[in-house]
Amino acid sequence: MTKFSHEWIEKNPWLLIGLVLVVISFGGLVEIVPLFFQKSTTEPVAGLKPYSALRLAGRDIYIREGCYNCHSQMIRPFRAETERYGHYSVAGEFVYDHPFQWGSKRTGPDLARVGGRYSDEWHRTHLDNPRDVVPESNMPGYPWLASTRLDPQSIVPKMRAMRRLNVPYSDKEVQDAPAELEGKSEQDALIAYLQGLGTQIKTRN
Repeated sequence: MTKFSHEWIEKNPWLLIGLVLVVISFGGLVEIVPLFFQKSTTEPVAGLKPYSALRLAGRDIYIREGCYNCHSQMIRPFRAETERYGHYSVAGEFVYDHPFQWGSKRTGPDLARVGGRYSDEWHRTHLDNPRDVVPESNMPGYPWLASTRLDPQSIVPKMRAMRRLNVPYSDKEVQDAPAELEGKSEQDALIAYLQGLGTQIKTRN
């Protein structure tokens, strides 16, 4: 009877597909749903604050320029990774990230702990022409970021959208955000974003 049942299922492709989807869906729910109720994955680490207006603008530039295609932001809990990049990543660091930038592709190094590792001037030179500081780099340059000014008013709808995703921006922070971007370049914003990456865990250790 068991042999007949398996044969009957395997000879009906639509039934087989349906049953496979049911199994995958059930398995996915069992793995994912509990994470929404675990404090370690839903509560921010100590000292974590939402991105400032300038850093939020820089994060959007990071995404726009496709930096995530070559740089991950997730350090795995393996010795080879922690010795090179620092403390492994924890879920509480990313509760205000929408979307998160974990990734797995590393043409370039992981950036999860790059904050404070280099000076602002190093980052400026690196973004203008990476080979000036890393001769073997195959990263393209982004010199136009230094001459492209931010639009201060564009940050307000972005911060309001983040509030709908439970990022705790106050009315005053949203109101004052354009002034923080006034006169700043896209390069300034991207560097501000990079300089804050991973610094909460660094502070705690």
